[in-house]
Amino acid sequence: MSIKKRGDVWHIDIQAPDGSRVRRSTGTTDKRKALEYHDKLKAELWEIAKLNKKPQRLFEEAVILFLKDSEHQARFDYKQAHAEYFLKIFSGRTLSSITGEELTNSIPELHLKTKKPIANGTKNRYRSTILRVFSLSHKMGWIDAVPYIPRCGEPKVRVKWITKEKASILIQNLKLNWMKDVCFFALSTGARMSEIFTLTWHNVDFVNRIATVTNENAKSGKARALLLNNDAIELLRKLRFKNNCEYVFSRSTNKRVYDIDRRDFKRACTLSGIENFHFHDLRHTWASWHVQAGTPLYTLKNLGGWETLEMVNKYAHLNADHMLGFANNVTFTAQKPFNGTLSKASNG
Repeated sequence: MSIKKRGDVWHIDIQAPDGSRVRRSTGTTDKRKALEYHDKLKAELWEIAKLNKKPQRLFEEAVILFLKDSEHQARFDYKQAHAEYFLKIFSGRTLSSITGEELTNSIPELHLKTKKPIANGTKNRYRSTILRVFSLSHKMGWIDAVPYIPRCGEPKVRVKWITKEKASILIQNLKLNWMKDVCFFALSTGARMSEIFTLTWHNVDFVNRIATVTNENAKSGKARALLLNNDAIELLRKLRFKNNCEYVFSRSTNKRVYDIDRRDFKRACTLSGIENFHFHDLRHTWASWHVQAGTPLYTLKNLGGWETLEMVNKYAHLNADHMLGFANNVTFTAQKPFNGTLSKASNG
């Protein structure tokens, strides 16, 4: 029997029936439990070799699979943090032994650092991470089914936008010049904050009037073209030789910008008489202006880089002009003049 202690934890070294070796930590300092783990694993290896039993996969293996799958996607740092959180709970467990109830109960209720209650939207992001872990495992044939985890209810989609006049006043009230540029670009292109601050000059094509959002910086994980209108082109030409930074938006010190100056933005909103307004609402504003100008929703979907048409339907109510032409397709007075009085319905 090959079981050795390394530090305080017991480790095993087993030769499987097919000649391969399995070396791993038992995750325990209790020798009795380590021996039980050793014997159970050895029996499973025999059943796999002799009875064609499906091998049991550890939760850690599924997490590694998940991280490899998402390493080139947007917000990889968030996914790493989620993976570390779940590893603390399920490390050492086999995938098949983890139930949907356990996964549901593992979704955090409090922020890991501040210990304040977290919103349902944040809980759903944890849910998406752990579901993806098990979904990939299912695709690999490691488990027979993906456990069910109920989704937390979220408030209805919030669409906040401002008029062009208000937007102009907002930009004028910003104190920092680089913040004026960032907000102007957001209103001109509908770009997300992460797309703006990761944009490099290498990915700006002045000839074809396109800025490329690379797959590692796109929310969907897929590269997309950010079309540049006249306002955006004029701004970029002004900034092109302003500094030596490889990133389009930088401070006067040629240092890259990672986030907006929230104090400046909040102060400008207050001075402009704009309440309950966030930076992402500039994207909502850009989309709202497009719909009001008659841009078809499908075209807007592609311009804004949304994954589905459903995501842009929230702007549809801002312009019903495209439907007015169909309003008279069905009328009950079309066959004869309407004298303003409906006849009484006949009895029987």
